[in-house]
Amino acid sequence: MTVCQSYCGGAAKPVPDPPATVTRFAPSPTGLLHLGHVHAALFAWRAARAAGGRFLLRIEDIDRGRCRPAFEAAILEDLAWLGLTWEAPVRRQSAHLAAHRAALDRLARMGVVYPCFCTRAEIQAEIAASPSAPQGPDGPLYPGTCRRLDAAERSARLAEGRPHALRLDMAAALARATAAGPLLWHDRARGTQRAAPQRFGDVVLARKDVPTSYHLAVTLDDAAQGVTLVTRGEDLVEATHVHRLLQALLDLPVPTWHHHALMTDDTGRRLAKRDNARAVRALRESGLDAVEVRARAGFPDGSISATAAGAG
Repeated sequence: MTVCQSYCGGAAKPVPDPPATVTRFAPSPTGLLHLGHVHAALFAWRAARAAGGRFLLRIEDIDRGRCRPAFEAAILEDLAWLGLTWEAPVRRQSAHLAAHRAALDRLARMGVVYPCFCTRAEIQAEIAASPSAPQGPDGPLYPGTCRRLDAAERSARLAEGRPHALRLDMAAALARATAAGPLLWHDRARGTQRAAPQRFGDVVLARKDVPTSYHLAVTLDDAAQGVTLVTRGEDLVEATHVHRLLQALLDLPVPTWHHHALMTDDTGRRLAKRDNARAVRALRESGLDAVEVRARAGFPDGSISATAAGAG
């Protein structure tokens, strides 16, 4: 964002320096690091280096049922072997659940979240019974069953200890967040975007087994770490609409985004953790060195591409 020169009484005020570029790489320790992860990590790391900024590392380990300490250790070791350096300490999402809970409580006080007692089977059955069920980026939207419960019924179910998730009341949240105008965000690859989170419907912000959600945790943690440039795969472009809404509701700073292309295999399929043959650990064991692995991830050693440097 350009900082404009301003004047007061004819005297020019000093123009503040723009904030330093802060990027991050935030893997989940549910499997080994693969080439797609390496591409994302190098993209963020080199963007920070090109701008003379800071590169941070965060472990997104809120899903305790799938995350493993052994995978986290392997990820850190592979990143170091690749030559990446980051600021200490490494942030772990699981160490900050109290902050996530406080944000949920704040949203509840605003009246923009509600408990949802529906099981997945019940939701699927209701959607199946409605041929015209609206579709979102991730599939059919939640039909809003529990949003329509009155206060007495909600209180009774909560008093019974009924398992529930917490959902964002999208209509109420949008009404509050856009009262002063539309929500905008800037992507270095796509330009200025107008947020349209309503396409996601009433997204889940927390579950009984996972006390926060990706949407809420990533938004809060990026703000807490002072991230100014969020670099990530283009498969997460749509999610940014929800993140921009949460930033507005919680009065959080708004970073710039850069959603980059994904790495794919020879058939055009996106690389995933199931692709063990492309895991860094397997490539290392095959005899490749760090320079060769970085090159396979799209970054020949010693080069910084224009897009990775954040040009544009």
